[in-house]
Amino acid sequence: MKQPLKNLGVSNTIRAAVANWSKTLAGEVAKYGITVNNVLPGATLTVRLQSIIETKASKTGMSKEDVEKEMLQEIPMQRFANPSEIANAVGFLASPAAAYITGINVPVDGGRTSSL
Repeated sequence: MKQPLKNLGVSNTIRAAVANWSKTLAGEVAKYGITVNNVLPGATLTVRLQSIIETKASKTGMSKEDVEKEMLQEIPMQRFANPSEIANAVGFLASPAAAYITGINVPVDGGRTSSL
């Protein structure tokens, strides 16, 4: 976890635990040539994202388009990720090209995460 997300206390707690667990595990299994990394996906064009947008629209009275615009304002790239973009990051980390990368959290979020 790079930074907590607003109004997501349970999710933020779980993300921090997973990040710390994976960092610990990465150190324990590195000597065997095993890498452990986390991919931190941003808002991705999925059925789940559409459900989140629809729920927020119905709860706030906003249009779905306005909810989307509000969400996109938080993303420097001004668009949602395609699932293949998340998969490409996972594929890279699982490939021989990433054999010396372990114990990291990689945001794939269009620049939304503001911390290093």
